[in-house]
Amino acid sequence: MAQAIPAVTESGQPILILKEGTSQTRGREAQRNNITAAKIVAEIVRTCLGPKGMDKMLVSSFGDVTVTNDGATILKEMDVQHPAAKMLVETAKATDQEVGDGTTSVVILAGALLERAELLIDKNVHPTIIVDGYAKAADKALELCGEVSEAISPTDKETLKKIAMTAMASKLVSENKEYLADIAVEGVLQIAQKTDEGYRIDIGDIKIEKKSGASITDTKLIRGVAIDKEVVHAGMPKRIEKAKIALLNCPLEIEKTEFDAKIHIESPEQMKAFLDEESKILKEMVEKIRKAGANVVFCQKGIDDMAQHFL
Repeated sequence: MAQAIPAVTESGQPILILKEGTSQTRGREAQRNNITAAKIVAEIVRTCLGPKGMDKMLVSSFGDVTVTNDGATILKEMDVQHPAAKMLVETAKATDQEVGDGTTSVVILAGALLERAELLIDKNVHPTIIVDGYAKAADKALELCGEVSEAISPTDKETLKKIAMTAMASKLVSENKEYLADIAVEGVLQIAQKTDEGYRIDIGDIKIEKKSGASITDTKLIRGVAIDKEVVHAGMPKRIEKAKIALLNCPLEIEKTEFDAKIHIESPEQMKAFLDEESKILKEMVEKIRKAGANVVFCQKGIDDMAQHFL
């Protein structure tokens, strides 16, 4: 067994072995580097905030172009390497996942707090004291938010609509924000579940399907499920009310045997009998689905042309 030799000097100081091109900073310099990195991220999205916020053009390594002023989208597309900047980006992502908005404000606020913290550090205020002060300020801010906030009833659609419109005021869809706000509010109310603690909403219950080529005003709310697939037969309906769905993990076709088999057909009558038997088997499969009461079938495997006809 090999014994590890600790990398320390005679005085007990550790010896750090770093990769080529790596630099190490400590103390006040490290603090400044971290604050500067976070401030740079905040500065990038600062001009996107508010009704007069400007758009950014993002070009990926593959040449894909995205024009947006959404902070979450901008930060998601950025290739950030600095640990402090990465932490700020992750904070924005967490805000987007939990709240769905406010990512730009979070990053700008964090950058401003760090900028003020840098001034206090220059005055030799210990970082622990600064953190404690910010924690007390956060508690006070939450207390004031509780005092000035108003409870909104789910039946007050007009107020809910105004709230939804504020999230779109600075987006590319701002011209159609009233139309989209109506759809958004109606969609959320459809999935709201009343509990003892209030209303529970799982935004994952809403699926957004995007198609290019139409106008924003062609956006519709579907009270059901939209499947982005083609029907197997042109004569099948594309809209089903009160659907009873069968999910099949097996093929609706005659499966080949696992071993080689040869069938000798010597007359047209035998050929007809063979085809009739295949048709009978497929018809029995479809009949079982029909007796189960299903009027929509999703099949992961193949569907024979004859089975499509019977369906």
